[in-house]
Amino acid sequence: MEGPGLYLAIGLALMHAFISKLNVVNVIPEHRWMSFAGGVSIGYVFLEIFPELSHAQEELEHSALPFVAYLENHVYILALLGLLVFYGLDILALTSRRQNRFENDVDTTSPAVFWIHISAFAVLNIIFGYLLQDIADHTLLQCALYFIAVALHFFIIDHSLREHHKKPYDKLGRWLLTAAIMVGAIAGQATRFDEAAVSIVWSFLAGSLILNILARELPDEKKSCFGSFIGGIALYTGLLLLI
Repeated sequence: MEGPGLYLAIGLALMHAFISKLNVVNVIPEHRWMSFAGGVSIGYVFLEIFPELSHAQEELEHSALPFVAYLENHVYILALLGLLVFYGLDILALTSRRQNRFENDVDTTSPAVFWIHISAFAVLNIIFGYLLQDIADHTLLQCALYFIAVALHFFIIDHSLREHHKKPYDKLGRWLLTAAIMVGAIAGQATRFDEAAVSIVWSFLAGSLILNILARELPDEKKSCFGSFIGGIALYTGLLLLI
């Protein structure tokens, strides 16, 4: 594996492996940090994900894949599907925790739900890793901005999964997510799929990203700092518009 994709894959993998050791809230208050991360993520959604969905739509409109040509706005349908799948997984995790609190006085998910949840996020990380092959023609600044956006996203996801699954996530889950990124990156170097097929996968990923950002990275009124939120949006979008 060559080029910036390798370094980004390693860096993002390390985020999942050791992010729990980063006590950011000891330096920056949690409500400010979460609001800033949410602002960066919203900038990423509107300036990166939405334009990529538009590009993916163009790819699929000229696709020869069976049935795809007969669907209108199929990219957005796939994104909606990704959003719905991960919304359902969130509901599953919350329901499992509620049931465990009632039956066993333990605020964590069942082992089955843990494996379902972690497996789904591992698939997302494999996709992330695979798509890093497209970073080869990016400038150093573009790569840095991509890394910052995704790393902040991973930070919030790590926090959320740890809240749901507790010790099983620390002992096993984070390492599976770490390995998944590298598996995807290696697969991206060894295999090249049709552009339309990649667009389908990316669209599903985009839907899950949008849900995760809206559900986890936009803090509620008790944990929000509007100034930090605006600062995150302004800083990230400003840098993107300059490159």
